[in-house]
Amino acid sequence: YTGALQTVTYDIPAYRFEGCRVFTNKPPCGPKRGHGTPQPRFAIELHLEKIAHDLGIDAVEMKRRNFVKPMTRTVNWLRVTSCGLEECTRRVMDASGFRRRERRPGHGMGFAISSYLSGAGTAIYWNDMPHSEVQIKVDRGGVTTYCGAMDIGQGSDSVLAAVVAEELGLQPRDIRLVTADTDTTPIDLGSYSSRVTFMAGNAALEAARKMRALLVEAAAGKMQSPPESVSVGGGRIGDFSFEEASILAEARFGTLATAGSYTPPKIAGPYKGSGVGPSPAYSYSACVVELDADHRTGLVHMNKVWIAHDVGRAINPLLVEGQVEGSVYMGLGEALMEEQTFRKGLHKWPSMLEYKSPTFLDMPDVKTRPRRAIRSEGGGSGSPVAGHPRGQRRGVRRVGRVDRRGPGHAREDRRGTATKREGRATALRPARFSRHPLSHDDQSRTASQGAGSCCACLDLNICARRARERPRAWRPSSARARCSSRVAPTCFRSSSEGSSTSRP
Repeated sequence: YTGALQTVTYDIPAYRFEGCRVFTNKPPCGPKRGHGTPQPRFAIELHLEKIAHDLGIDAVEMKRRNFVKPMTRTVNWLRVTSCGLEECTRRVMDASGFRRRERRPGHGMGFAISSYLSGAGTAIYWNDMPHSEVQIKVDRGGVTTYCGAMDIGQGSDSVLAAVVAEELGLQPRDIRLVTADTDTTPIDLGSYSSRVTFMAGNAALEAARKMRALLVEAAAGKMQSPPESVSVGGGRIGDFSFEEASILAEARFGTLATAGSYTPPKIAGPYKGSGVGPSPAYSYSACVVELDADHRTGLVHMNKVWIAHDVGRAINPLLVEGQVEGSVYMGLGEALMEEQTFRKGLHKWPSMLEYKSPTFLDMPDVKTRPRRAIRSEGGGSGSPVAGHPRGQRRGVRRVGRVDRRGPGHAREDRRGTATKREGRATALRPARFSRHPLSHDDQSRTASQGAGSCCACLDLNICARRARERPRAWRPSSARARCSSRVAPTCFRSSSEGSSTSRP
């Protein structure tokens, strides 16, 4: 994904990616939200910002001109159906007042976009099997849905119940779910790659539509009316309650059991390796962030985040907002705090006691704006994704992974705006950010303000407290304090231990 997915965000006419594998004794990497894409997306967004700055043009407008267009195919043969980047960008720009806000010193706003797939178009191991299957059984006791997908905390069970319930005219609480039981449930390829709602949801929809057709046909026969005139909703099928309709259908057709499945279309390119990256649909996100930054210490205060996500139709809007806000939280941690670093072959932060990650106190005010897109394969005419009794289509896509990348890129953009310094790596800790030289104006301003805070310490409160507790045993560390020559360092090292006691 690191090399394959970078063409579905911007219209890139020529593209080449080279990667290599490195054997190391450091901890191995593993899958995380947005597999392999935060790193290159970070680089691309910063590169475009730098190009716009060098050319003297507006960075947002330059990005807009190069957005990938809907219903196109990229240079590496990835098929883009719907794309809500334009509308997502407009929404966050209008809501944040990006162009109208005052840009005072130490205050910055940043903008970034991102994208990710909605379920892989090919399985982990290539085969022609359906990617997800669902079975539905109905009797006078109610509705039971069998699905092999596992809810890993993202709410996929409630989504599947909602899809089946809407099609059968019931409430989600009326649906009994049996999931992740390989003895009783049909095949599902796993809860990974943002695929459960999209693929298991499609399979559940197909099975529910088949069941709906049986119930409607039985009720229409009893009513002596054409099936298309029978209404479904409110727990009723035509003139009958759902239980009565199920009894009529069971008497006419026997055991009421239907099955549905979903297999992505074969859309891979004609070259070797083209099976990586294709997806039935791609999700898009735009983000604006606002912060205050201290140019002397590199410390940041997060104010607000505006984020719009192209989600298709939000089956459960509350869950969608939770996913988006959770991705902002993860992006905040990666952008400003979380990092694996080593000293003399040893991990500097071997446990969660030392490893700094955000808490709810670090979260800014997040304004979430889901964007509904109705297109094919993820919503639209001819789409196999969800349906409505009156023929209205429902576009369903993944949410959350794509948002994780936008806030981090936008934070780097706005932090550079606020401090006039360019960062090229994460995490953007005060130590790393303050290593960049201050401009002449910044140095003069710093000197006039007197001694500043330590630039090489993660937590200034901890550093100051240690200095107060052991003032005589501590001495300045010229190796670790990388402050301006006009700023007095306040980070210390114990002379008896011979190693830094502050966290870099």
